[in-house]
Amino acid sequence: MSYKMSFPAEDFIPTRYSLLSRLKNWDDQDSWKDFFDTYWRLIYAIALKSGLTDTEAQEVVQETIISVAKNIQKFRHDPSLGSFKGWLRNLTRWRILDQIRKRTDLQLGAGNLAGKTDPPPDLASIPSTSEEESVWENEWRVNLMAVALENIRKQVKEEYYQMFDLYVLKQWPVAKVAHTLGTNAARVYLAKFRVSALIKKEIHRLENQGNHLS
Repeated sequence: MSYKMSFPAEDFIPTRYSLLSRLKNWDDQDSWKDFFDTYWRLIYAIALKSGLTDTEAQEVVQETIISVAKNIQKFRHDPSLGSFKGWLRNLTRWRILDQIRKRTDLQLGAGNLAGKTDPPPDLASIPSTSEEESVWENEWRVNLMAVALENIRKQVKEEYYQMFDLYVLKQWPVAKVAHTLGTNAARVYLAKFRVSALIKKEIHRLENQGNHLS
């Protein structure tokens, strides 16, 4: 099973650098770049699954990361805010609600022109559901795996990653992998062991990344 995700990454390149310029009060730009590259796909995917358009989802990505930057010190000093994963989920949800609220306001504005005056819903008071939490957990795992695979692929020998990809991700029989790549089963198993260990370590690093932002 492949964990590669299909997102318009090239569309986010100008967004990323525009965003970083808005974070100029935080000195460690490399850390924020790393943070953006790690989490934008997660935030973007959740926004789309919430019914937002591509433009709205991109806005959620920017505003969520800006919220992280503005509040990261508060998060570090307030244990009641829980885990970084849960905190990021809440920030993402609030920014999604902001986009829904903007859309609702526009619709109400058009309705008022037509003589309709229904009050807007109190979106902030809507509690998150177990389904939303489940979607977040799933997207969190998929995103971290995708980022970890992408990062580790740059660090290991190409032949090792090929063996890992065919044997673990594509689930080929070990004999087929060995025959296709002109190697033996022992090397395939070794590649699986080494790459898996590196991926596990990388996922752990990514999970703790938020605690090391400036």
